[in-house]
Amino acid sequence: MERDTELVEDLAADIAKRLKRSRTPVPIGVSNRHAHVTAEHCAALFGPGAALSRFRDLKQPGQYASHEKIDVVGPQGKVLGVRLLGPCRAKTQIEVSLTEAVTLGLRPPLRESGDLGGSAPLRLVGPRGTLAVREGLIISRRHLHCSPAEAQSLGVANGEVVRVRVGRGGERETVFEQIVVRLSDQFSLELHLDTDEANAAGVKNGDLAYIV
Repeated sequence: MERDTELVEDLAADIAKRLKRSRTPVPIGVSNRHAHVTAEHCAALFGPGAALSRFRDLKQPGQYASHEKIDVVGPQGKVLGVRLLGPCRAKTQIEVSLTEAVTLGLRPPLRESGDLGGSAPLRLVGPRGTLAVREGLIISRRHLHCSPAEAQSLGVANGEVVRVRVGRGGERETVFEQIVVRLSDQFSLELHLDTDEANAAGVKNGDLAYIV
């Protein structure tokens, strides 16, 4: 009997947590193809002493889209005009959708940002140089950015995997599984989907999602 009571209490607590989460809107950020480069690779592509110039700020604090763009070349095709995001990073990382990977003729792994070991090689072309990258191309795993305070409010933990409903009330309303929570005091609440995922659900930047 005592065990049954504990199970009921645990179930009630879980339901209460899910209801609270489902009432909190999460802004969507549609992540178009983009690249992060090292300072060394930036110089190789844009010339000695080159630096990224800010085009517009992104929602994540301290990050920005730059004016600079490159072409990404694979064995079967290329993707033109891939925007660089700043600031420069310790490792060069290129993120594309599955559709764009098919265009390139490559099979990049589905990974979290920064997990580049064994990822696909490719060639980067800038206005001042061409660069062969041994690894760095990935399809980004869909994820939810949040600060510690936002995580506490939502009742989520770093690395937790959640389900998120997007396009609520629309004809292409979708529930995405396997959303990994990424927690940092440098983050702001935002669900990141790539263009394939956003198009499938009929959503755009600034639309709202809900953890379910």
